[in-house]
Amino acid sequence: MSRIGKKPIPVPKGVQVTLKDGLVEVKGPKGQLSQPLPPGVTVALEDGQIVASVGEAREQRKFHGLGRTLVANAVQGVSEGFKRELDIVGVGYRAEVKGRDVHFALGYSHPVVFPLPTGIDVAIEKQTHVTVTGIDKQLVGQVAANMRSLRKPDPYKQKGVRFTGEVLKKKAGKAGAK
Repeated sequence: MSRIGKKPIPVPKGVQVTLKDGLVEVKGPKGQLSQPLPPGVTVALEDGQIVASVGEAREQRKFHGLGRTLVANAVQGVSEGFKRELDIVGVGYRAEVKGRDVHFALGYSHPVVFPLPTGIDVAIEKQTHVTVTGIDKQLVGQVAANMRSLRKPDPYKQKGVRFTGEVLKKKAGKAGAK
């Protein structure tokens, strides 16, 4: 039995959970999510907590922790939400929101336009700090990773788009002629 899968998921006040076969629907103050369950994982609502269980087959047991974590992320998303923060480092590098698009100036000869998917909000402070928020953890992380991939951090000059708090390995440049 999975250690993570054994932990019950507390359901906060204001969050409604509906269980259907193979699907968990979660409604909360921030929105609504439906999470399909991996094969062999079943969930039950007991005493205001969600408990995940799994069959005895080896192929099913490996999904126990995954199923529990997916449901826990859905519950946390509709109650608190998720956010990822990015820093833009470089001379002239900046970002601004125009409607449902984020326009980046990243040292290319043209501005990079990044369309936002539904369910994702972006806040920009100081033109060099981007905060991606939403209720779906996977979508928030994927959008932040896609923004980072527009100009990955350079290991030599440390310029580019990086996650806040990300530690970069700095490489030495070429040794000059002596």
